[in-house]
Amino acid sequence: MKRKYHVVETGSKGAARTIHAFCQSNGQMLLPLVDLIEQARLAVDEVIEQAGRGLIETILTLSAEQVAGAKTPGKASGEVRWHGRQRGRVRLADRQLEVERPRLRRKKGGEVSVPAYQTLRASEETGAEMFEALLRGVSTRNYRQVIPRLADSVGVSKSAVSREAAEAGARQLEQLLGRRWEEVEILVIYLDGMQFGSHHVISAVGVDREGRKHVLGMQLGATENAAAAKDLLIRLREQGLDTSQRYLFVIDGAKALRAAIDEVFGAQLVQRCRTHKLRNVMERLPKDDKMLRSQVRSLLRAAWRLPQADEGMARMKKLAEMIERDHPEAAASLREGLEETFTINRHDVPPSLHRCLATTNLIESPQSGVHKKTSNVSRWRDSDMILRWVAGAFLLTERNFRKIMGYQDLWALAGILGRTNRAAASQKEKVA
Repeated sequence: MKRKYHVVETGSKGAARTIHAFCQSNGQMLLPLVDLIEQARLAVDEVIEQAGRGLIETILTLSAEQVAGAKTPGKASGEVRWHGRQRGRVRLADRQLEVERPRLRRKKGGEVSVPAYQTLRASEETGAEMFEALLRGVSTRNYRQVIPRLADSVGVSKSAVSREAAEAGARQLEQLLGRRWEEVEILVIYLDGMQFGSHHVISAVGVDREGRKHVLGMQLGATENAAAAKDLLIRLREQGLDTSQRYLFVIDGAKALRAAIDEVFGAQLVQRCRTHKLRNVMERLPKDDKMLRSQVRSLLRAAWRLPQADEGMARMKKLAEMIERDHPEAAASLREGLEETFTINRHDVPPSLHRCLATTNLIESPQSGVHKKTSNVSRWRDSDMILRWVAGAFLLTERNFRKIMGYQDLWALAGILGRTNRAAASQKEKVA
């Protein structure tokens, strides 16, 4: 025998009324849910999407009943009394929803809050989720287009979203700049700059002994100068990065970055980015001489692949002599900082690590993600806005970080840098 089922589709016009009627007749079943919302801030967004506004309003009514008692006809009594209903807003995961909420007042005057209503309004996660949506490529003007359902939701105007995003961005900036590095053994530090309007942001990404990547910090400057780079490195020192240890710094060749490293960290291993070196040399060769450009490119790459740094530098110096007569600027660019393009060869860093340690690609990739996530910003109002957006974009990009290629051989780099195995040292201390 077939059974008859009462099916309610959430998209139907009468769904909200049906759910509302069910909740009113079975209110006691929802009291545990009210307690969870009030005490633990239960994540009810998914339930709310399906059940609709009627369920929220029923929950608010039940919460009000716990404060003022059930609403009865006739003359009001008791210290806290029902005083009609009024429009209100509660926060969902990606918007604010307008609801009808109960209004309570004391006998001698004064509003009384409904606990569930206060809880549903006080979610700090909403701003963070809005901010993340903006970073994923949705502008404040188009934010309304990503709202999937409940067309009569409110609180998604451009100004409201911008305000929520600014607050979330400030929290993320504080989170990024407040990180501590005493317990993380950083071996490699990449430094590079990005431009936003008239401002530069110098950022640092580190690699630990296990090959994990970390956004270490960032510093705003009018230009990519030594002062801004120095401020960044001093900040990292204050955040717990031990300047008495040796690191491998990978930079693009900017003199400001090189000077800052010497001033704050002292003598360190510095690897110049080979991609930037190759690009600088190619830019100074005639574009129409494809054969010459191809030969120079091949000779440079072949020299960097040689295991012996001295042999590789000798080949490059000879190449510089060959092109100096017709292309003196290319020859000068080739000689400038040549030795530091061979740092990893000179110190016998395992070849499996060369691909990640020979260039600044490792930091340029997340920087590209930052630029992509901030590309919808048409005008940078001030430096605070830049820092908020860059911090949020970096933290979002960091979620997709993976270990570097060849991370299994980082123990060799740790030995080159004179690092001791922390676990072994700790065990030795226990035995002693």
